[in-house]
Amino acid sequence: MLTHPAAGQVFGDQVGVAEEYAQLLATRGVEWGLIGPREVDRIWERHVLNSVAVGFEVPVEASVVDVGSGAGLPGIPLALARPDVRVTLVEPLLRRANFLTEVVEELGLADRVAVVRGRAEDHGATYDVVTARAVARLPKLLGWCAPLIGRRGRLIALKGASASDEVADASAELRRFRLTARVVTVRPYEGAEPTTLVICER
Repeated sequence: MLTHPAAGQVFGDQVGVAEEYAQLLATRGVEWGLIGPREVDRIWERHVLNSVAVGFEVPVEASVVDVGSGAGLPGIPLALARPDVRVTLVEPLLRRANFLTEVVEELGLADRVAVVRGRAEDHGATYDVVTARAVARLPKLLGWCAPLIGRRGRLIALKGASASDEVADASAELRRFRLTARVVTVRPYEGAEPTTLVICER
């Protein structure tokens, strides 16, 4: 699998590990049904590099929980691009949690990336940052994620063109949890397509 030209710029000395992860997504991730076969040619741009966009809003040395982590997106790319953060991957489905456990071990990330099998609403801990990608629309996502947001923490959700509409639809939940929301667009690397984030914070 070819490395993306921007991989070195984004991952620095972790680029080799990022390449190994992309290969795992393209092979075992497809075999286990976590990545669609048609996504293989877009693993780098649509999944690995796109996930790094959340890092622009993650404070230094933050504790991060990735809710509904699935194949490890965005949690694992974030951990590779930001060695200063500690990441917990929360995933309720056994098959996906097993995949994550294997990948974290194989990539040598177990010292700062933990895997927890369970539902976000049952997790109980709080973090500086909660991340989510392709989990649910914002009103439902806030119900699951808001209790995990620490006192001065934030939720960073990777969203698409409907981000502003989702924020409007979540007005009641935002008031309930005393959060404010903003929509930002970032480019994970020079020349990339913009990625839309919804950031909800205390």
